[in-house]
Amino acid sequence: MSDPQTEPTTGGAGQDTAELTRDIAEVPAVEVITTVAVHLMSSAAVNLGLAEDGERHKDLDEARKLITALAGLVTASATEVGTYHAAPLRDGLKSLQLAFREASAVPDEPGQGPGEKFTGPVIG
Repeated sequence: MSDPQTEPTTGGAGQDTAELTRDIAEVPAVEVITTVAVHLMSSAAVNLGLAEDGERHKDLDEARKLITALAGLVTASATEVGTYHAAPLRDGLKSLQLAFREASAVPDEPGQGPGEKFTGPVIG
């Protein structure tokens, strides 16, 4: 009987699990964290209507969720990823929080906006 971990694969959906595990294990944690943060930022920006054809995609409820998740990730990982990586993530987060405040018909009270329970009040 052959060992399924040593059998060749053709890639795609049938790609060997051991190979995928090895590949992800080679990615530094900082890269994974920053990649996830960039995805959250991009999605939040689209939901704030900041993308091309933005009004069509604007959804402030979704943007709030994404910004809050981003704030939690950035705050929790800041000491782990170091200042070099954390500073631009914090800047991007603050920009999104301010954009959310501007996009809202009735802005949240300071400290009540998306992610502000993690970052504290965001003031322009």
